[in-house]
Amino acid sequence: MKVDIGIEENARNSVAEALNATLADTYSLYMKTHAYHWNVTGPQFQTLHVMFEEQYREMWEALDEIAERVRALGVFAPTSGKQFAELSAIDNADTSPPKAAEMIERLLSDHETLIKRARNGLETAEEAGDAASADLLTVRIQTHEKTAWMLRSLTQ
Repeated sequence: MKVDIGIEENARNSVAEALNATLADTYSLYMKTHAYHWNVTGPQFQTLHVMFEEQYREMWEALDEIAERVRALGVFAPTSGKQFAELSAIDNADTSPPKAAEMIERLLSDHETLIKRARNGLETAEEAGDAASADLLTVRIQTHEKTAWMLRSLTQ
């Protein structure tokens, strides 16, 4: 069935592509944050364990919202771990848990990567006149910027 929501098909596809990239980055970062939550050790254990849980729970909720927006545009969201890995710019290849300080640095870098890619998606959504996707991406950027600030504060 034709999607007739006031956004041309090519524009919808471009926005959905950008959203799928944000979705994949979010999923990869969710998995990494969740694994760090399980595996963090050291003097900051309690603080980081709780913080990582708050972060991965927030991202879990966001995943559904992003994917549903992709579907509202008439495009499919990724359907496999392979697709997520291909679309994501987040390196999720830890083979053993790093030290807590390295976890913080890696997560900070990953949040900054996600922010930059989401900004590109925001530009695409704005160019397409897609206020709903632009709003969603703005919220994602704000959330990840706040998380990056908190992680950055732990490194000083």
